[in-house]
Amino acid sequence: MKLLRLLRKIDFRVVNGRVEQEINHLVHDFRIVSTGDLFVCIKGTGKNGHHFIPEVVNKGAAAIVIEEELKAEVKEEIPKEVCVIQVQNSRKALALLAAAFFDDPAQKLITIGVTGTKGKTTTTYMIQTILESAGIKTGLIGTIETRIGEVRIPATNTTPDAYVIQESFAQMVKAGCKAVVMEVSSQGLMMDRVTGIEFDYGIFTNLSKDHIGANEHKDFQDYMYWKSVLFQHCKTGIFNVDDSHAGEMMKNAKCRIETFGMEKKADLYADKIQLFQKPGILGLSYHLSGRSDMNVKMEIPGRFNVYNSLAAISVCLPFVKNLNQIEDAMSKVRVKGRGEMIKFSTEFSLIIDYAHNAMSLEHLLKSLREYEPERIVTLFGCGGNRDKNRRFEMGEVSGRFSDVTIITSDNPRFEEPDAIIEDIITGIKNTGGNYIRIPDRKEAIKYALGHGRKGDVIVLAGKGHEDYQEIKGVKYKMDEREMISEIKRSQRCLEK
Repeated sequence: MKLLRLLRKIDFRVVNGRVEQEINHLVHDFRIVSTGDLFVCIKGTGKNGHHFIPEVVNKGAAAIVIEEELKAEVKEEIPKEVCVIQVQNSRKALALLAAAFFDDPAQKLITIGVTGTKGKTTTTYMIQTILESAGIKTGLIGTIETRIGEVRIPATNTTPDAYVIQESFAQMVKAGCKAVVMEVSSQGLMMDRVTGIEFDYGIFTNLSKDHIGANEHKDFQDYMYWKSVLFQHCKTGIFNVDDSHAGEMMKNAKCRIETFGMEKKADLYADKIQLFQKPGILGLSYHLSGRSDMNVKMEIPGRFNVYNSLAAISVCLPFVKNLNQIEDAMSKVRVKGRGEMIKFSTEFSLIIDYAHNAMSLEHLLKSLREYEPERIVTLFGCGGNRDKNRRFEMGEVSGRFSDVTIITSDNPRFEEPDAIIEDIITGIKNTGGNYIRIPDRKEAIKYALGHGRKGDVIVLAGKGHEDYQEIKGVKYKMDEREMISEIKRSQRCLEK
């Protein structure tokens, strides 16, 4: 592809060489540059691509995109045939270059972006389930994985880098997808990962304090601002009008606005909400009113999932001819590690959830208390080499909202599991809550399931969709679903 064609949407100036040459590949990782490539220098938190210009020139790069001024000694080493292009923002340039390199695949898809503090993952899976039930093949990009037809690619970031997004879009088009739904994080917006994508629909789920710190957002206002940017780059914005920050989020929107919630002021609203239980399952149902009229029933626990489902239904209504398709899809929705019901016993309910901080754990446990269980038994640990305050806070939350806490290991990384557990216990002791200490996670799960009582809700928190345990730099295979299956098989053998 001609370099000039790739640059058609970018403001640039040529520092060296000419822009007429052919480009083989677009690259922003200096380690994989080869002859004829266009290398984009990205300034990361750990490495700066500008420092590797001599190396990529030696590897045969045909062109280089920079945002920093070239040092004199570096400029002297660049052959005259290598084109050097200077831009104001190389991350933004990468996003626009990637879209052009893959022939603007977003324009060939119905694009749906979901942003908010909580609920993004569940909402995207609900949307995909509904659209596919209506015969619309839909790709998905998010915290758990990227889905392209039958292909599943484990995720590393909630919102991947711009090149990966555009490459994934192109693969979705090739696979016959007509739509894509993706989680759009504040970091993804701030770091230009979705720059150049004009979303057909943007969804706002909710907003609360999160991702604020030295390497993320400087304060809550900054966090909220970057969330709101999605609605400056979409055609229709769909907002949870019940959220206290919805007004601020809508204020600077440059799109058509629709709303959902639990009051009649919303365009689409839920009433007659009921929580239900059946052996091993917790769920909820409600009546949908406003823009549509139907009954919705889901085998996913938690009143907050009413909002997630309202968001999903809102965006899918224009594409569904028969409302029965929505009703059927919602009854079948399952999200790995997000309020995931696991059928183990008819006596008690078992849930796997990704709740890995105090806010998400409190949110989950409060919602489960509404089902009036005999006991809530919460099993969790905390990650090593992370903020210690999280351990104290999660311990306090579990101590307050659980009847029994089983403290175990999560991803200890380079810390000793026992030291992490001691920090959690410090938090629990502040509440006087009951706890049991079992460092081995499989043994802890075995204990929880072996001591479950009729009417209990047992929560395995923290790992969610993860299928590994990270210890001293090595990720060992560990899937809680597989552990549960093994425990169940063992029980059957003993019963025989």
